[in-house]
Amino acid sequence: MSWTKKDYPESMKNLSETVRNKAIEIANALLDEGYDEDRAIPIGISQAEKWAENHDK
Repeated sequence: MSWTKKDYPESMKNLSETVRNKAIEIANALLDEGYDEDRAIPIGISQAEKWAENHDK
């Protein structure tokens, strides 16, 4: 299942919009590569948070 800006996992609800959108993008890419949702979601969130830290600098 792919996620959108309006339909995303509950675990992404408390992220800022920018980080959430990046997490959705990353998680969807991981799904396309064959990852299970249970792995794609936390990896997507973690990578999006790292991206945001570096992106703001």
